[in-house]
Amino acid sequence: MEKKDGNSLEKLQIKYMKAALRQARKAYELGEVPIGCVIVFEGKIIGRGYNRRNTDKSTLSHAEITAIRKASKKMGDWRLEGCTLYVTLEPCQMCAGAIVQARIPEVVIGCMNPKAGCAGSILNILEMPEFNHQVKVTRGILEEECSGMLTLFFKELRVRVREERRERKKGG
Repeated sequence: MEKKDGNSLEKLQIKYMKAALRQARKAYELGEVPIGCVIVFEGKIIGRGYNRRNTDKSTLSHAEITAIRKASKKMGDWRLEGCTLYVTLEPCQMCAGAIVQARIPEVVIGCMNPKAGCAGSILNILEMPEFNHQVKVTRGILEEECSGMLTLFFKELRVRVREERRERKKGG
């Protein structure tokens, strides 16, 4: 992997986090929690994913799992060595475990998840020395954009839920 100065590395991180945010917008448009992910190998996006748990009715339809599945297919291997995963929200325990299992060496996170995050908030599965693989983690890339989309989603969801309750009370 070629060395990049701090400035060009940050520009690349921003570029790919914007791609992850585009994936998150797809989830948002479906009414899903807006989380997006891309996996990059040698300067190319080889896996994309966004949250589709409700749409697919599947616990496994997280952005990271979908992106890992697509990247593995593209690489022809379950090992994603040499790849960097960009995700808008800190991975949960399932996704953090999948990242370690896939041998992804680097993860870039938009915003942290203090209620369910497993890359430093509740646990830090990605950097546990007890595992045979540890991940280099960068946090806070486009943090405001990533957290802002989530905040807006949950604000709108609370309004929708209140309106639905009001409608049910009127009808009942």
